[in-house]
Amino acid sequence: MKKLILAAAIAVFGLSNAQTFGLKAGGNVSSVSNSDDSKAKFGFYAGAFVNVPLAESFNIQPEVLYSGKGVKSDDGSNINLNLDYISIPVMFQYKATPQFYLEAGPEFGFLISAKAKANGNSGDVKSLFNGFDFGLGLGAGYDFTSNFGANIRYVAGVTDIIKNNNGDASRNGVFQFGVTYKFGK
Repeated sequence: MKKLILAAAIAVFGLSNAQTFGLKAGGNVSSVSNSDDSKAKFGFYAGAFVNVPLAESFNIQPEVLYSGKGVKSDDGSNINLNLDYISIPVMFQYKATPQFYLEAGPEFGFLISAKAKANGNSGDVKSLFNGFDFGLGLGAGYDFTSNFGANIRYVAGVTDIIKNNNGDASRNGVFQFGVTYKFGK
C-alpha cells in the first residue's frame, strides 16, 4: 500500500504540464451509514493538490490528503470510532466564473488506522475494516485571490467499509469545508 500511495503522490506532483500546485486543509463532518444511535464526528483533512487546465473552463485536480473520518455514539455509551485515511480525490472542475468553480469526481481512500474509544479505553479495530474505500465527491470553491480560496465538498461512500458485513452496507459520508493556498500565481 505504501508503494501505491508513493506512486500516486509522484503522479500528482510529476505532471509535466501542471499549472498550479497547492495545499489545502479544513474540517470534516463525517458519519457512517447504518450506524444505529450515532451522530456525526468532527475531524480534519490536509494535503496537497495540482490543478491542471484541460480547456478554457475545465480543469482536473488530483489531490493527496490525510482525512480523519468516523462516527460518535449518540446512546450515552461514549463510543467513538476514528477512521484515518489517505485519500486520493480526482476532481473534474468547471469554472463557472474566473473565481467560482464546481467540481465532481471519484475519491480513492486507503485506511491507515481504525481505533475505537469507549469510556477512556481505546483499541485498534483496523482488522474489522476494509483497507480500501471508494467514494464520489461533489463540491464547489471560490478563489478570493490568485493564491487563496475556500471550498466545500461532500463525498458519498460507495463501498462497504466493514469486512464480512452480513447486513446492510456501512458507508462513509463526509462533508468537507476548508481553505486552499496555490503557489506561483
